[in-house]
Amino acid sequence: MLTKTKQPAAVSAFVDLRLQREHQARKQESKKTTKRKDEKRTGRDGRAVIQRCCCSLIPVGLAALRETCGHALSTILQALAAASRDDKDGRPAVLDIAVAVSGKGKPFGLLQRFLADIYRLLAVVSVAASVELDGPGGVDARVFFVDLDGQAAGDDDDDDDACAYGPIIDVKCLMRSNRSWDTVYLASGCERAASFAAMLSARETADNRIKTANVRTLDLKTPGEKPSTGLVLSQGTAPPAAAAAHSSVAVGGTFDHLHAGHKLLLTATVLALDTCPSLSQPARRDGQEKRVVTVGITGDELLVNKKYAEFLESWEDRWQGVWRFLQSITDFSPSSTVDVRRENEPGPNGRRAIVSLSPGLEFRFVQIADPFGPTITDRDITALVVSKETRSGGQAVNDERLKKGWSALEVFEVDVLDTADAVSASEDSFESKISSTAIRRRRMNLAKGSSL
Repeated sequence: MLTKTKQPAAVSAFVDLRLQREHQARKQESKKTTKRKDEKRTGRDGRAVIQRCCCSLIPVGLAALRETCGHALSTILQALAAASRDDKDGRPAVLDIAVAVSGKGKPFGLLQRFLADIYRLLAVVSVAASVELDGPGGVDARVFFVDLDGQAAGDDDDDDDACAYGPIIDVKCLMRSNRSWDTVYLASGCERAASFAAMLSARETADNRIKTANVRTLDLKTPGEKPSTGLVLSQGTAPPAAAAAHSSVAVGGTFDHLHAGHKLLLTATVLALDTCPSLSQPARRDGQEKRVVTVGITGDELLVNKKYAEFLESWEDRWQGVWRFLQSITDFSPSSTVDVRRENEPGPNGRRAIVSLSPGLEFRFVQIADPFGPTITDRDITALVVSKETRSGGQAVNDERLKKGWSALEVFEVDVLDTADAVSASEDSFESKISSTAIRRRRMNLAKGSSL
């Protein structure tokens, strides 16, 4: 996990996340494989091969992830929250979680499911530790991926902008970024984490503008268990299925009081864009086709009947909150210059804030007044990202596009963060971490002098 912030009171951290107990899992799988072969000979287990292949391709799930990382994450969250409470302006501490990945391609389904498990874990652990997420005195957590098969930090390459845009980057890109951290947490016994510490030290020595991080060691374990050397998110060795390249993708929502569910949806949207290169492959250079992320954000006038509407953020605050998050998971350039322009045109979707992160990467924040937004006014959009609970909206959009004679959008579905796997967290407290309505209710109660 890495945390980065420009806020003086926030704390920063690193832990190398890999899917847990790989060596033990391989031993167990080897025993299972032998048994399955025997069973297959007798015709009792026709699905053995499929089950065995899938085992290395899917995340371990929330329970196993919590068993490995829950204790360490709780320690980090509590330390960050304590630092945030000491901040005179009440700003949340910033936690950037870097998940190490390896393998060919960037399968959308695998990565978004693992993202969902991490954000679920954050919510569950924060409830147990009584830590606020995304609010004053709490922790603002973000997740991106570091490609272990990419360029090493010492490789010679004068192009500082190569692979400078996440949410999948390589170690070299991370080391060349302008990010600095207050604290670095390293997994005990993790060779790659130790290597990261050495690179971090060399980076700080070479650039006096980068603050010196406080390096700490954590055991990835639950109390009373043997330490784990980390987690490995393996994507397997088989070539990924061919996927359409999308240079213009869209997502829509209210995005009020940004929370973990929003962060999952927004990160998945950028994963669907091919600015995010295949692992171990360089991103396309500037001067080639512009890549666009369009975020439709519901206008204020459509939200007057929302519960606790007086605590809704304005459209202006909401688009800026979305942009700050997107920048945190995408912008790893050494010295980025962000260009922002406003547009106000008559007709639907005319109010826009357009942010150019580079000549080839643009984010468009559009005020929407209907369920379709720019997906039926911008023909160049080729993909739409939705949550599984709003999949019908994707079909409705494509029905409208087909009426115009336009191509249908490829629809990417993202998991819903719900309480089904919330382990010991109560439903109400878990919901408060992933529901804008619950966040507004809590702020109303705080304004009245109640913590309920």
